[in-house]
Amino acid sequence: MDALNQRIVLVTRKTRLEDLIVRFNTIEQARFYVEHLGADFSDYEAEHRIYLDAVQTAEATLGRFGRVQRLDRGFLSNYLFAPDALVVVLGQDGLVANTLKYLKGAQPVIGVNPDPARWDGVLLPFEVKDLAALTPEAIAGKRSLNRVTMARATLSDGQELHAVNDLFIGPRTHVSARYQIQQGNRSETHSSSGLIVSTGLGSTGWFQSLLAGAAGILGHNLEGSVQDLREHGFAWDADHLQFTVREPFPSRVTQVELVFGQVTRNQPLRLVSQMAGYGVIFSDGIEADFLEFNAGMTATISLAERYGQLVN
Repeated sequence: MDALNQRIVLVTRKTRLEDLIVRFNTIEQARFYVEHLGADFSDYEAEHRIYLDAVQTAEATLGRFGRVQRLDRGFLSNYLFAPDALVVVLGQDGLVANTLKYLKGAQPVIGVNPDPARWDGVLLPFEVKDLAALTPEAIAGKRSLNRVTMARATLSDGQELHAVNDLFIGPRTHVSARYQIQQGNRSETHSSSGLIVSTGLGSTGWFQSLLAGAAGILGHNLEGSVQDLREHGFAWDADHLQFTVREPFPSRVTQVELVFGQVTRNQPLRLVSQMAGYGVIFSDGIEADFLEFNAGMTATISLAERYGQLVN
């Protein structure tokens, strides 16, 4: 495909400085606020400058290989990515995960670290300087791809939500979630702080922190396979998800046996909400993008048919 026809989407985000200016209207007022709290405003300015330089350089480099569309993070959920588009994400790991979540196809995604001195970037193996050699190879299909398994929550009214890292099913506020959980021929009624369902990509995040807490309570005496999960997570392309229930409470009417395990294509997880008006399902830590999960609603948690592809 020639450069006139190749579509490239460059996904960017607002810097902390830009967010502050939106909040306080001017850079001077933002500076006053930050310095009044005793923080170093020059750090915000340096981060902003480095990021904008990275965006400009990346856009100019990518423009040699196709038609570039710059896309701000805030428009991801409504943007229709062309099936043949190459997607380049310039940001932190969370921006890569957010982008994968909204891709309807399996477009290849290049994660680029705009500021290696500041960000570690597990999902950002490349720097802006790599794009000149990397982009034509990715367009030609000459780069290997890491496949990323995704999760899906489907409600009985037809709504659905995908996750790249994890799904949270539980209460909107700090109260107990009430629901019936069922997998295969096992079923229980729970009162808990909610469930986390993790993909392989997300298994070293929120899911791992829950296992670390359990290990601390048990004095690190976790069973071998669970200990391995806590230390290493599991493969990004695994053909299963892992779920764990947070703080399950045993009582006369609630049980605590079906609180940890795998979700496979043949063994999805089903939950029936018993929450009057405060149940939610959200993914990848984005609480603003949620499904209501209230009394009588059934949620089916399964592996998604779609998947992500990260360029190596």
